[in-house]
This record gives sequence, C-alpha cells and structure tokens, in this order.
Amino acid sequence: MEIILATYTVVDNPKDVRVSDYLVDRFPQLQSRKAVKKALKKHLLLHNKSIALSGTFVQQGDVFELLEDTVVPPKIFPLELEIVYEDEYLAVINKPAGYPVSGNLYKTIHNALPHNLKPSQQEDALAWPLPIHRLDAPTSGLLIIAKTYSSRIALGDMLAHKKIQKHYHAVVQGYLKITGILNTAIEGKSAASEIKTLSITPSKYNGHLSLMELSPLTGRTHQLRIHLARLGHPIAGDKLYGIPGNTIGHKGLFLSAIALTFTHPITQEELKLSVEHPKKFDSYLAREARNATLA
Repeated sequence: MEIILATYTVVDNPKDVRVSDYLVDRFPQLQSRKAVKKALKKHLLLHNKSIALSGTFVQQGDVFELLEDTVVPPKIFPLELEIVYEDEYLAVINKPAGYPVSGNLYKTIHNALPHNLKPSQQEDALAWPLPIHRLDAPTSGLLIIAKTYSSRIALGDMLAHKKIQKHYHAVVQGYLKITGILNTAIEGKSAASEIKTLSITPSKYNGHLSLMELSPLTGRTHQLRIHLARLGHPIAGDKLYGIPGNTIGHKGLFLSAIALTFTHPITQEELKLSVEHPKKFDSYLAREARNATLA
C-alpha cells in the first residue's frame, strides 16, 4: 500500500512554470530542486493521481501528492523517548539532541518510534508511525509524529501552509538585545524569523551570552542557525555556522524546539504543547556567569 506523506494543491495561477521548479519548498521534505528531482526520478510524486513528470507545466487547481520512499519496516532502535502528547492519530515527542530524525542510519528517531508509541487502532492506521517534519540531528525538542494516513496528509498540508507554529530557545554568542523579525533571503529564497531576547549573561570567553526565543516564519533549511550567524551571534556549539572554537567541549548545539501550537487535524482541538529547554542551557549560562565574576 502506498503511503501518502503529504498533499499540495496549487492555489495560485503559475505561468509557464514546470513541475521540477514549482515544487521546490512546497513540501517540507522537498526544500531544494535536487530533492524534487530525486523524488520525481523515484516516482514518489503524483500529479493529479498520475506519476508526476518533471517537464509538465503546473496549472491552478493541480493536486500533488508525495509518497513515502520505503515500505521496509524500521529496524527497531530501543531508545527511550519522552512522549509529550499521544492519541490514536498523532503524537509529539521530545527529541533528544544527537540523533537524526530519519535516514539510512540505525540510530534514528524514526527507528525508535515503534518502541515508544502505541499502535493506532484506527482503520487507516499507518504500518508504523512517521515524523512529519525534521529537526537537525544536534537540535533537541518537539517533533510531531503521524499515526494514521489521514493525520499524515492533514499535518503535511498544515506544514506546507505554515499552520503549525514553532518556537525555539537558543543560546547565542555575544550581547544581542533585540525584539523583531529577521528577514534575509537564504539561497535566493525569502526567509523570516521572529527573534526576542530573554536574558543576557556575562561570559569569560564570549564577553556575553544571550538566551533567545526564536520562531521561524518560513521553513528554510538551517534557517535559525544561518540568520543568527549572519547577525554575528552564532548559536553556541554550532560547528557548521559558528566561529572556529565555538564547540563548548562536547555539549552540542544550544538550540531546542520548546513549543508547538496547531489545530489537531482530526478533533480540531487547539494543541499548545511545550517543554523546558535542556538543563545544559541553564548550567552553561550559570557556569559562564561564575567564571566571568572570578575573572
């Protein structure tokens, strides 16, 4: 049985735009032209219920469906996960840092889900639970999981149309006092992030460290990490976009998805879910403040 991950209906009126170009960023899983081409080559994209073709011109009202890439059951990874919310249709887990959500590795969140979640008893239950979005491997926090076909489709559509609000906490290097919206393009595409300073702590090695609340308004890859690095205040522990030496031992990346707000796709209940940021945030800030005082 084919698993439909998400659907996208063309509501605008594109002019002379081919499928391979139009679908970039229309699905959370396809954020680059390379990813779209790969999905097309594997016949994982349906266009009005037929296999999508790269060169077809897109028209208003067209319906695209993204199919699951594999029907091979996950090899169970017995990692204990914190379950923040669960019912017959979906779940939200608190992803620990250091594990990729999915991929060709054994130690992934995808492989750990059947070990942690109860099987759905609904008629359209998925064979195994599926994450509906991504968090970078070094990022911790709230991750939405679908347990039925209908919730998977609905949640994917909500993601594509920015109907799921995400909030993060991050510790960044330097003194950054700001409340507003960062709106700078990433790889030529518009990207906006809401940003607010929560506290500023003196630091022996950084001068200051700032605890920030962040909300991505668009869904570009590594968006928050890139926006903060461009400001000159990279997230502490960011090996990819940070300043050389910004690794803080083995503490990892100081970025965590701490809150989600969305409407339950089946019950229509408004869900507001949150967790505390990792304890390492507070211990690191407290340690830096002590060292700064002693310096």
